Amino acid sequence: MQTLDLRLAARAPKLDDRPLDKRVGLIALATDHTTEVDFQRMVANERIGVYATRIPYANPVTPANLRAMQPSLTSAAALILPDEPLDVVMYSCTSASVVIGDAEVRAAIRAAKPTAAVVTPTAAAASGLRAFGAKRIAVLTPYTIETSKPMADYFLALGFDIARFTCLGLTDDREMARISPEEIVAFAKEATAPDSDALFISCTAVRAAGVAAEIEAAIGKPVVTSNLATAWACLRLCGDETARPERGRLMALAYSDR
Repeated sequence: MQTLDLRLAARAPKLDDRPLDKRVGLIALATDHTTEVDFQRMVANERIGVYATRIPYANPVTPANLRAMQPSLTSAAALILPDEPLDVVMYSCTSASVVIGDAEVRAAIRAAKPTAAVVTPTAAAASGLRAFGAKRIAVLTPYTIETSKPMADYFLALGFDIARFTCLGLTDDREMARISPEEIVAFAKEATAPDSDALFISCTAVRAAGVAAEIEAAIGKPVVTSNLATAWACLRLCGDETARPERGRLMALAYSDR
């Protein structure tokens, strides 16, 4: 048998402060097929790491089931690189952010990560629409009317006019993730009102971010999607101001959380 020569190095290695300069924490639903893929494609790079955890969620998508996630938000955030600070934490559920409330989501996450900027799809989408100067919007959601109504109220309360609001009537976010990109483009065209300034496509499960630029070319208006808006916000909050208009017009704009 070979005699092994195991020895301890004469010195300890020098350590960087962080493996990557910026850290984005991602809280995704247990059933989410889409957000992590989108964030690896749009946010992660040589400077920015995306670190994900999952939060319990049970279909169908109803206001009650969405609200049930609120007690788990703090513990979910705490699981992302425990005891280490994050630059940004994004809670990846648009309809739950409406039902729970942006401020309540922010407070729950900061209970675990007090120095992190907190991004919700709803607040990021509103910031994106304002960045375009949009006041009258069209909205496309995959939800039922029951789940969509609070979202309509959310945008109205922020001062937007809604020219058209289209719901696809789905109740399972796993099915929402399986809407083909071609179908997303087709429904987006139908959902766009001629007198709207921009189109918002809701739901982090829907693969709309990948076809945002294609939809913009088809409708001649800016497009904001849940994952496009949160990716944009996270990049800008991490100091990445690179314009990437090929991913959608939003990715060429400056960010403000007003």
